[in-house]
Amino acid sequence: MQLHQLKYVREITLRGFNVSATAKALNVSQPNVSNQVQQLEEELGLKIFERHGKRLTNLTDIGKSIVEIANSVLINIDNIGQLVADSHNDQIGTLSIGTTHTQARYALPPAIKNFSEHYPNVHLNMVQGTPLELAELAAMGKIDIAIATEAIGQHLSLFSFPCYDWNRTIVVPENHPLLSEKKLTLEAIAQYPILTYIPDITGRALQDKAFKDHNLKPNIIFTATDADVIKTYVELEIELGVGIIASMAFNPTKDAPLIGIDASHLFSPSTTVLGFRRNSYLRKYTYAFIEFFASHLTRKVIDESMKA
Repeated sequence: MQLHQLKYVREITLRGFNVSATAKALNVSQPNVSNQVQQLEEELGLKIFERHGKRLTNLTDIGKSIVEIANSVLINIDNIGQLVADSHNDQIGTLSIGTTHTQARYALPPAIKNFSEHYPNVHLNMVQGTPLELAELAAMGKIDIAIATEAIGQHLSLFSFPCYDWNRTIVVPENHPLLSEKKLTLEAIAQYPILTYIPDITGRALQDKAFKDHNLKPNIIFTATDADVIKTYVELEIELGVGIIASMAFNPTKDAPLIGIDASHLFSPSTTVLGFRRNSYLRKYTYAFIEFFASHLTRKVIDESMKA
């Protein structure tokens, strides 16, 4: 049994039993992956995967247990490498952070600046994606930390910690009829076409729930992952549309002539969550970055939570 065989088995499972995708992700040939899996099964004297013809379709019952153990083994091997690296020089390395555009653009810059000043020899790798994509990348060990609003806290393979709460701002052009409302209501907003985030990103679930709870069906005519894109199209005054974005993404000075209307009384607050793979060894600078981003998440708090 070879470690690379266990890696192939784990990656096949993560890639939905797609051997071609597995080979591409691992930068090896497809026949090599298939041959190594077959050799491992022959050595063990059992089938790890169920098959339909030559196509892998699922894990066998024993295969599920093997993958679970293999994943633990591979994580611990990664941990040894991280531990050794820290012991040699805890000021050098790479930190991969996965996050959404809104977090990367508006929430992370102060932490990044602070971190870079304290750890100038640590290379920062920023990966952007949807919360679901980021949760999977963190679970696979492809990124060290995932920061987003949805999905991170729901993934069973991740430790997750709440960072901060935020709410929403309604963005409109100058002279928009909504600006004459004495008190903004969901009913008033629902009278106009809405430009906002895609369904699985940046608090859309709570936003949609607010309208549903009031028996309203908003006319969402435009969605994007990027608050800046939403603001751009609101400024075009498409059908008198209004934008709903994270409040952190609106700056009255920089975003003029657009006008922002506070909507925190209309929606439940969303929570930005930070997560990383369970049983992972966190390097010293990883703890430092987390605390720069969310000051309440000290190393002591994180370690005690993981032990619990």
